[in-house]
Amino acid sequence: MVDQYVIGLDFGTDSVRAVLVSATDGRTLASSVHGFSRWKDGLYCDPTASRFRQHVKDHLEGIENTIAVVLRESRIDPSNVKGICVDTTGSSPIAVSDRGEPLCNLDEFKGNPNAMVVLWKDHTAINEAAEINRLAKTWGGIDFTKYEGGVYSSEWFWAKILHVIRDDQEVKEMAYTWFEHCDIITYLLVGSPDLKTFKRSRCAAGHKAMWHESWGGLPSVEFLKKLDPYLADLRDRLYTETYTSDNIARNLSNDWAKRLGLNTDVAVSVGTFDAHAGAIGAAVEDFTLVRVMGTSTCDIMVSRSETLDNRTVKGICGQVDGSVIPGMIGLEAGQSAFGDVLAWFRDVLFWSVNYLGEEKILPSVDIDQIKENMIMRLSELAVGLPLEQDAPLAVDWINGRRTPDANQALKAAIMNLNLGTKAPEIFKALVESICFGSRKIVERFAEEGVPIKSIVGVGGVAKKSSYIMQTLADVLNMPIKVAQSDQTPALGAAMYAAVASGIHADVGTAIKKMNNGFEKTYLPNPDRVSYYDNRYKKYVDLATFVESVTN
Repeated sequence: MVDQYVIGLDFGTDSVRAVLVSATDGRTLASSVHGFSRWKDGLYCDPTASRFRQHVKDHLEGIENTIAVVLRESRIDPSNVKGICVDTTGSSPIAVSDRGEPLCNLDEFKGNPNAMVVLWKDHTAINEAAEINRLAKTWGGIDFTKYEGGVYSSEWFWAKILHVIRDDQEVKEMAYTWFEHCDIITYLLVGSPDLKTFKRSRCAAGHKAMWHESWGGLPSVEFLKKLDPYLADLRDRLYTETYTSDNIARNLSNDWAKRLGLNTDVAVSVGTFDAHAGAIGAAVEDFTLVRVMGTSTCDIMVSRSETLDNRTVKGICGQVDGSVIPGMIGLEAGQSAFGDVLAWFRDVLFWSVNYLGEEKILPSVDIDQIKENMIMRLSELAVGLPLEQDAPLAVDWINGRRTPDANQALKAAIMNLNLGTKAPEIFKALVESICFGSRKIVERFAEEGVPIKSIVGVGGVAKKSSYIMQTLADVLNMPIKVAQSDQTPALGAAMYAAVASGIHADVGTAIKKMNNGFEKTYLPNPDRVSYYDNRYKKYVDLATFVESVTN
């Protein structure tokens, strides 16, 4: 029997990674990561205004580079690659012309941030999200935020589009339609077919664009028109039907087959979001919370419809039939900043180092390596600190709050500082804060009648930081398993590709055949559980105060 292989393409915040996987047993034969050069240079972004944009050329260059590497390193016959699936961050929409061309690729929009992918972490649409929420509750019709947790976020599709078209008349006039990032990459790979018939992602539409079967798809024309007539017109240029990622979008186009060294028999799956693919890669099942832990977190569960019994879970990021496993309800929550909280503190500490380097006072050093070592060293020192109730305490909303109850206007805070406070103590407080934020999510699911019986951690933080993972286990007072795969979302995307290409009958079968298992389990330390219970109560009090004084 000839071996068959599939490729998962996982687009993160800073890079894209490709894994070439055996569809027989889930072995990763080769993987490759490509950093986004324009993103690294800070192009099209303004962090002080919470504006984060990316050029689609970064993404397409990444596809070519990573797939070339995995084919070369694996030494397989490329004709045995049968499927590709793309997962991306989201909601990350991009404007597209009536010819299916991303506006950022057109000369007249060269360098225009509004023509770029509006990245998930972009919070320029806070006012527009608030407007959507007010209208949803007062217009007298269906509350279209019902299956989005009851609160629409500035991180999501309609709010971002509304902000861009109000900010940029030229983009508004040229933007015939809009794609989610996972959809535009898939669309380009299959040769830019007819815009109207192209299969859009159920995951993206349901969790970020208020799509739901019960009201016939996207929010009504009447509702959208009250926000802006452009949105009402746009609705007809988007989609009605959506598709789960076990479906084939189309085959790889002739152009992309040549560029990648593959053939046009390769099935390209309908796209999806990274965390949802990560849940598949982590062998998600009923009552398991999969935490995809990186710069932010995205927390995914699946539930049978009878468990929810037509209830909606308040304050989360959506519940969508088939967004993870077809036939089950996918539930999404998350934190707008997780690793980013610690990266911010590291960068603050490194301000003087960067300054001295720029002034040629320091000799040439590998700043990136020193930065990575700094997090490790801070973790080592934080582990040895005494457990004191009056130690520095932080709230983790440095990039706003995603769950529970999205509010991107919120800010972070630190208290209990004095002249004797040192960097490891602040670092410890920040680690505790992101773990306390995680506990709020777990508690919200429980309050809404969705019990969590096990937790799985995937992603860079879960793999690299035993200090954070142990603190999380102590704060949650639950064991946390860490998935074996280094690239769990990409592995999950490969599983979808194995189904879409006809190798496996369904997603459940692909999970059984291709999952990589778990590498370790963090158990809560009984001596620390009560300490963190008390600290958590103080965190809740501080968070309540911060929210009360936030405009």
